[in-house]
Amino acid sequence: MSLQKFDSIVIGAGPAGSTSAYVLAKSGFNVLLVERGKVAGSKNVFGGRIYINPLKEIYPDIEKAPIQRWVKKERISLVADGCLTLEFQHEKTTSFTAYLSKIAEWMAGKAEEAGATLVTEITVDSLLVEDGKVKGIVAGGDKVYSDVVVDAEGINRLLLERAGIVEKPKPENVALGIKEVIKLSKKDIEDRFGLDDDSGMAWLMMGDVTKGIPGGGFLYTNQDTVSLGIVVNLGGAIRMIKEYAYEIVERMRESPYLKKYLDGGSLVEYSAHLVPQASYKLIPKLYGDGFVVVGDAAGMLLDLGYTIRGVDLAAYSGYLAAKAIEKAHSSGGITAENLSIYEKMLKESFVYKQIERFRGTERIFSDARIFTELPEAVTDILRRMFQIEYESDKLLNNARKVKGGLIRLLLDALKVVRSL
Repeated sequence: MSLQKFDSIVIGAGPAGSTSAYVLAKSGFNVLLVERGKVAGSKNVFGGRIYINPLKEIYPDIEKAPIQRWVKKERISLVADGCLTLEFQHEKTTSFTAYLSKIAEWMAGKAEEAGATLVTEITVDSLLVEDGKVKGIVAGGDKVYSDVVVDAEGINRLLLERAGIVEKPKPENVALGIKEVIKLSKKDIEDRFGLDDDSGMAWLMMGDVTKGIPGGGFLYTNQDTVSLGIVVNLGGAIRMIKEYAYEIVERMRESPYLKKYLDGGSLVEYSAHLVPQASYKLIPKLYGDGFVVVGDAAGMLLDLGYTIRGVDLAAYSGYLAAKAIEKAHSSGGITAENLSIYEKMLKESFVYKQIERFRGTERIFSDARIFTELPEAVTDILRRMFQIEYESDKLLNNARKVKGGLIRLLLDALKVVRSL
């Protein structure tokens, strides 16, 4: 293995890495795709929702991928002593639920079909740097050379840290996601959530579900399982958590608002994962002599507080990186100067523009009051409106009685609306 030379080595067979390998292999590059898991995608963890439109541009047959359900029903809940839920139904859908491991495996399969070489259960120890240029990888004592390395190692950017390209992310710029997968029959899922054969639901929650830690809860329906979990700011969790993190998810599962939907289900999977939160603060040097950075490692994820969008952004960054490598190759070689086109292409794309557009949102959603006092105030107003004992009161009078006061409630609500 140490004697081999490739046009490109891609580290990580997630959506970003597999997409880079696929596009490069289709263009005739000799590509090595390296994955540390037993199969491609086995190390990938996420909530369960993927937006399809950007992927169609890369994979015209994406609808043949292992899709679970098309999201046609949306719910958002504020949870405190009571629970306020808004529901929106639509037939024209732009997203689907899936197991990310299966989607990544499908993408890696497409890369192999295009001619890439996939190797699994290989841990890359370091980037191979000679004369100030990345010239390949070191794995298990072997040196493997290439003209360019695509780093798609994910949020744990150990290789980039060891090479001195990035610093370790601060806890306040990272979120911790914890997920359970609960097995139910297909019929139970469709009956309980009011779904048709291929339709699915995305349910997002904020408030008491995270016990005041900045973040939120989620529920996604699959064919015969439900993905349930939380995403919380890591810095907030370190400061505020007073129990094991998995206990928060267990309590959410047993809450009166969710228990009836999940009753009789069996827990078949538990996972935890770090994701970028203040993604613009995590964007590293995206290119250099002999390398480019894509996906979570490049901070390509959008956390809006009420939802996280990552797979399509990661895959598209991998696509752009591959196109940039093609351009560099045809422009005289894989130099830092020629690879700089990647950053330009990324900044001109919807990916970077979305990250810039929502820059600063994490400051609003790092305010613990948004996740405690706001849900408490809203549910308190509704309780006073509907739990009438003798005399009804005017809505404004009910609002004035909430904890923290009406003006503070309105200001908090305005902050949330403005940030979005």
